[in-house]
Formats: sequence, structure tokens, C-alpha cells
Amino acid sequence: MKKLYIRTYGCQMNVYDSERMAEALGGRGYVTTDSPEDADMILLNTCHIREKAAEKVYSELGRLKALKAGKPDLKIGVAGCVAQAEGEEIMRRQPMVDLVVGPQSYHRLPELEAKAGQGEKALDTDFPVEDKFEILKSRPKAKRGPTAFLTVQEGCDKFCAFCVVPYTRGAEVSRPVTRVLDEARDLVERGVREITLLGQNVNAYHGAGPDGADWSLARLIRELDRIDGLARIRFTTSHPNDMSDDLIAAHGDCAKLMPYLHLPVQSGSDRILKRMNRSHDRDSYLRLIERIRAARPDILISGDFIVGFPEETDRDFEDTMDLIREVRYGQAFSFKYSTRPGTPAAERAQVDPDVASERLARLQALITEQQRAIQDAMVGREVGVLFEKPGRMAGQMVGKSDHLHAVHVTDPRAEIGSIARVRITQSGPNSLAGEIV
Repeated sequence: MKKLYIRTYGCQMNVYDSERMAEALGGRGYVTTDSPEDADMILLNTCHIREKAAEKVYSELGRLKALKAGKPDLKIGVAGCVAQAEGEEIMRRQPMVDLVVGPQSYHRLPELEAKAGQGEKALDTDFPVEDKFEILKSRPKAKRGPTAFLTVQEGCDKFCAFCVVPYTRGAEVSRPVTRVLDEARDLVERGVREITLLGQNVNAYHGAGPDGADWSLARLIRELDRIDGLARIRFTTSHPNDMSDDLIAAHGDCAKLMPYLHLPVQSGSDRILKRMNRSHDRDSYLRLIERIRAARPDILISGDFIVGFPEETDRDFEDTMDLIREVRYGQAFSFKYSTRPGTPAAERAQVDPDVASERLARLQALITEQQRAIQDAMVGREVGVLFEKPGRMAGQMVGKSDHLHAVHVTDPRAEIGSIARVRITQSGPNSLAGEIV
């Protein structure tokens, strides 16, 4: 057996893609390994959202030079969004790279690996017409852990001024309903109890249904809700403009849809939102949050924020801080603006990096304060916990609550894949402790 090492950067969709790539190469005799030193092939599945993420790939390739020099038959490949955006440049800057494959072409990995095995350079960054998911579905599949990602939608048509996704992942495409449901049932048969539906803009899902009509994400969720053995459903990442009435209602109606929603806003300033081409404003976002909480009062809201976007003033930043205080986020991801060549924002006047760093520190401190307050308020409450893995302490088991908080207990009844009611007894910086009821 040949050994495959995959290093995954970036979002959950890349995690899903890495799993599919491993399955695709399984047909070529590869099994996965956790050690690059043991590998016959190394794949870097890359992210191009932020500048540092792309540079990390080139740094990693530089570190792999010595390994390649000592093991000439080792094949090195680059996949994902950096591959899509900079395929030929990767080959030029790092001649040791044997193959480059974009995120829409990874079902062609077996053919590319065969080409690389004959000493040829293999590059494929096309947007092929064939359905990669349909081609991959016949690959052998192993037993799974209790949670899994399931891609239902790819690409984005929003063209936010800071984002490269429309250029690296292409236009919005939704998988047909039947294929999504078949994959979900297959995952459940293999041990999965919680599925997270993925998409660059997942709530824009409009897959073709078996009745000939396009199904919304809400309708898809309601059908997934009927699958025996599936206990939990989540979805990410969403755009405020596609948070439809039926999807809001589903949060109140579907017992398996967890009370957690990642709904990025990016900024609390109307001026900056317009410059970002977000197509929503501050008030519409806040009204949307109110409607979601009316449908599911216990829902935890998560968000994304970009600090130091071109032309952001102190007033713009304070508008963002005010919005955060009003929404009360349970979790958030926040970053300094990172210039992406080819995007409209890259040509605009940039904020001083030191100013952006100071703003980011203030914003993250506020988010941390809110996150801790929400976690502390969980003490004394009962929550459902799906146990996923052993903890660091002897006899300890760790899982995720309904609200996606990490929860650990020490109890022999806690088994991987089991769901239990847990009374929270302690709140820590990044997790909760509890006792099974």
C-alpha cells in the first residue's frame, strides 16, 4: 500500500474536500498517514482567502524540499483555492511540485497521480462540466466518526469586494436533492449522527428536487430531519441576504436543526458595508437577527468581522463595536483585512497596519467578553451533548453541545457517538464541564 499525507488549510469545505481526495486516491492504492515522512504522496489542500494562508503554502513547500531531496520518488501536490488561483505560478516557484489540482477537479486526481508517476507535471485547474461528487460516490467508504461535513453548494455570486471565492470556486452551484439525501443516508449508515451542510453561501442552496422543482435549503433540511438515525443538523456559511422566511421558520420547527447559526456581517458600518458590496445594511442585519431569535429564542449567533478594511475610519470601527454589543455574539471569527490581488478592494487606500492591529485587539477583547458571559450563563443549565472523542484526562470524554460549545465529562456512560443530557457545572476559557443527568 502507498501512503498519502494530506495537510488541510482553511475552511470546513476544505476538510470535506480532503476526505474526498483521500477516497479518490484510495482507488490508486493509497491509505492515509499522519506522518509526511512516511508518505509516498503529500497533498497540501490550500486556502486563498487571506494573504498569510497563501504564503504558508509556499513556506511549507520550501520545508518539504529536503524531504523530497532524500526521497526522490515522493510525489508532492497542491490542491484547493491557491492551486486554482496560482497553478502555473506554483509550478514556476517550486519545480519540485508534481501536480496541481483545483477544487473543482479533484475527482481527476487518480489520472493526475498516474501522470505524475510517469515523471510528467500534472496541472488541472479547469471548471469541468461533469459532477465530481457523482464520479466519487462509487469510491470505497470507511466507517465514520459521529460528525461529518456534507457539501451541498459551492461557489458564490455575491462578489464581495474583498473576496476571491467567486474566482477560485466559481459561480454558485447546488447539488441535486437526491444525491445529497443519498450521501446523508450513507453517512448515517456509517456511524454519523450529526451532519453539517456546507457551502460558500449555503443558504443560497437551490438544488433540483425529485419533483422537478428547485428546493430551498429549508426544504432540504426538513427532508433530512426525517432520516432515522440522524440526530443533528447544522449548516454553514450563510449570507444575510439569503436568510429566507422558510429557513428562519425551520429553526423553530425542526427539532434536529441545532440552535446555532453562523451569520457573517463583516462590518457594522453602512458606509463600509456598501464599499464591501455586501448588499445589506446594518439595520437589515439587526432586524434579521431579531426575527431569527423570535423563531428560536435560545439560538447562539456566530459571526465574521474584517477589521481595517480600506478607508475604514474610527467612526466606522465604532459602528462595528456598537453592532457587536447589540447582537451579543456567542462566537466570532475576526481578522485584519488582507489584500487579495484582483479584487476591487485591493486598489483602494489601505488602513495603517498598526491602526488595524489595535482595532482588532479591541474587537477580539469584546467578543471574548461576550463569549465568556454566554458560556458562564450556561452553568446550571442542561444541554444535549454528542460525545466525539476522549479528553485529556483519564476517563474524560469530550463532545459538542447543541450550541457547539465543547463540553467534557468524566463518566463511563459517555461513549463516542452517544448523546446525553448534561448539566453544566463549570465554565472555562474555551470549554464547559458537566455531569450526565
